[in-house]
Amino acid sequence: MKKFLSEFKEFISKGNVMTMAVGIIMGSTFTAIINSLVNDIITPIIGMIIGGIDFSGICLTVGSASITLGVFIQAVINFLLTALILFLVVKTFNRFERKKEEEPEKAPEPSAEEKLLTEIRDLLKNK
Repeated sequence: MKKFLSEFKEFISKGNVMTMAVGIIMGSTFTAIINSLVNDIITPIIGMIIGGIDFSGICLTVGSASITLGVFIQAVINFLLTALILFLVVKTFNRFERKKEEEPEKAPEPSAEEKLLTEIRDLLKNK
């Protein structure tokens, strides 16, 4: 039993597991932000633009079964809006990362010895 607990402790304390746990927690928190942006800001604006159409009420009745097509359509629209917002956030983040990478590092100034050797080389070429 001690060996099992020791192995479990080692597994939990490894960096990969902790990094993954932090990533999952941050991802779920970020999901709440994206969902709020889509549901509370984007969807109402689109609703005003298209005249307040709500697809969730569309229903198809077959016998005694009720197929709620509107709920599915609304879920697809929410998914597409969420994917669009997430794409724009990632694209913006990548643009900032690219700007950091594009800043070229200045070449180090040659030392006095290198300058002297370069001058000697150039003089020998000219003779």
